[in-house]
Amino acid sequence: MLSPERLALPDYEYLAQRHVLTYMEDAVCQLLENKEDISQYGIARFFTEYFNSVCQGTHILFREFSFIQATPHNRASFLRAFWRCFRTVGKNGDLLTMREYHCLLQLLCPDFPLELTQKAARIVLMDDAMDCLMSFSDFLFAFQIQFYYSEFLESVAAIYQDLLAGKNPNTVIVPTSSSGQHRQRPALGEASTLEGVEASLFYQCLENLCDRHKYSCPPPALVKEVLSNVQRLTFYGFLVALSKHHGINQALGALPDKGDLMHDPAMDEELERL
Repeated sequence: MLSPERLALPDYEYLAQRHVLTYMEDAVCQLLENKEDISQYGIARFFTEYFNSVCQGTHILFREFSFIQATPHNRASFLRAFWRCFRTVGKNGDLLTMREYHCLLQLLCPDFPLELTQKAARIVLMDDAMDCLMSFSDFLFAFQIQFYYSEFLESVAAIYQDLLAGKNPNTVIVPTSSSGQHRQRPALGEASTLEGVEASLFYQCLENLCDRHKYSCPPPALVKEVLSNVQRLTFYGFLVALSKHHGINQALGALPDKGDLMHDPAMDEELERL
């Protein structure tokens, strides 16, 4: 039976939303690269196994970074794989540095960029030195936000810097008989010397951004909830709030709640069998 979402969308939109073409192109490339091995058991079996691995989320293991970040499903699958493979770090209570977490990421994706790991660590460490130790859960939830929403956060950072510099995007146009000039709210630097930016103004700027990033931003209602709890906040304060928000973690759907982070019955059963 088709889902309501599938019935509501035309075929081409549904296929585009699910990035089916991306997977078809990747499957064909792998087929051509390994055609001698695949010829032994057949093309039909290859495509069956390929798309089964996509459904199970194992298709991203040991792949290049350009592929693991290519679709939202790939990103969620990589997050889930990282958690399942290395949750024993958290289970044992071990604390690791940013470099050590980066080495773990490279075990699953050899060309994983260091810059992305550094950005995730900065959410946890804030003003501390980058060689400080971090718990697995702190790093994992910060990494989830930074990795899954990376393009969105780059745009958020640019908006935040503009607001700090007094470049208010919310220009108010007041028609008058004498002039048609744009009148702007006072620049933030003039209005206050407090740290960070005004949360309500920050959210107004993010509303349109969320509309433009339909498949790579947190649900706008949850972003509003995060920002409605404070009057002012810094950029990294915003990222910390996102990483700790229960609803955003649930909406993303890659990781369990923090309280269940060390529990994975299916993996435990498999390890026990081995």
